[in-house]
Amino acid sequence: MSSLALYVQVPFCASKCTFCNFSSRVASSSIFTRYAEALEQEIRGLSAAFEAHGLDPEILNFPLDTLYFGGGTPAILGADRLAALVHSLRGRFRLNSIPEFTLEATPGSADAAFLAEALKLGINRLSIGAQTFEDRELRSVGRLHSADATRALVRTARRLGFRNISLDLIAGLPFQTETSWRRNLEAALALEPQHISLYLFEIDEKSRLGREVLEGGTRYSAALVPGEAFVVDAYSSGQEVLATAGYLQYEISNFALPGFESQHNLTYWRLAPYLGLGAGAHSFDGAHRWANEQDPGRYMDILSAGLSPLESVRNLSSQEQLEEFFFLGLRQVEGVSLTDARNRWSADLLLPWQSKIDALARAGLLALAGDNIRLAQTAYLVSNEVFQEFV
Repeated sequence: MSSLALYVQVPFCASKCTFCNFSSRVASSSIFTRYAEALEQEIRGLSAAFEAHGLDPEILNFPLDTLYFGGGTPAILGADRLAALVHSLRGRFRLNSIPEFTLEATPGSADAAFLAEALKLGINRLSIGAQTFEDRELRSVGRLHSADATRALVRTARRLGFRNISLDLIAGLPFQTETSWRRNLEAALALEPQHISLYLFEIDEKSRLGREVLEGGTRYSAALVPGEAFVVDAYSSGQEVLATAGYLQYEISNFALPGFESQHNLTYWRLAPYLGLGAGAHSFDGAHRWANEQDPGRYMDILSAGLSPLESVRNLSSQEQLEEFFFLGLRQVEGVSLTDARNRWSADLLLPWQSKIDALARAGLLALAGDNIRLAQTAYLVSNEVFQEFV
């Protein structure tokens, strides 16, 4: 039997970072109970929702191999609400022993008492949004925590028994310099996390800081955002420093000690089935993609009315599935196997892609080794341009 990855979306934060381009939002704690109850209602109504939208309910019986509470800041719900949600999930899914159960946390959102309760619930992996270990950089983007708070959270989690901790870092924030970036990497490594995600600040109109940079403004310290050359160098130096420290890069933005790769995220890149719960959550069963109502208020209202929040279902043609195989699978350092593609779809469907693959290889953007293709390492920073060739 196949397995299933389950994602639970909690789209609330204590503050909205200026660089954030997600749909998370700041909300009063009074809404958290109602949101948690809506999630429980969604869980209870999954079978009916699948039937109403013509989806095969078989995946609801798959055993879970990963469970991920993300956001937003899911730790903001508190231990009692989190426990109630896990209890509801145990009543619907095969949740006896999950190899990887991740909770996203921001320094300041999880104290020792909360973490102790999280361990009792079976949570065995923490993903911590450190972003930077420079307090000036943290303040410039609206983070409420300090670098010392991040260190304290990691040390407390370790003392309590967490053995799988991931840290997020962002290159390209206001005030960042080559020197401060090096200090960031050193500070992260000093905490000995099992996993590090290295993201690059995206200058786009979806975030307040991104819009300000595009418009040439000065709010949010936009004038102090380093240029593209800095980001390129920061990414390269990050790869070098992390490799020297024993971290293996297994995806464009992700590095792990051997055996600590994020199994949940690998589900996405390998086109395995996953189910998303909560406002704005997405799901995939191999042939269909669907999404929930994104606005948390409407999401809760829909469930209060006894309806399903499932908003849109898209049937993927074999051609669309193959496109996703390339532009998701090529995010992995190991790349993808054309043999796997032929076995999963057909040699005839794959044949038209060969000339494009060869052209990208001649341009130095793809590396070929027999039937395996992967992004050339020099193409990681232009990966989106390469992926567009497969859509």
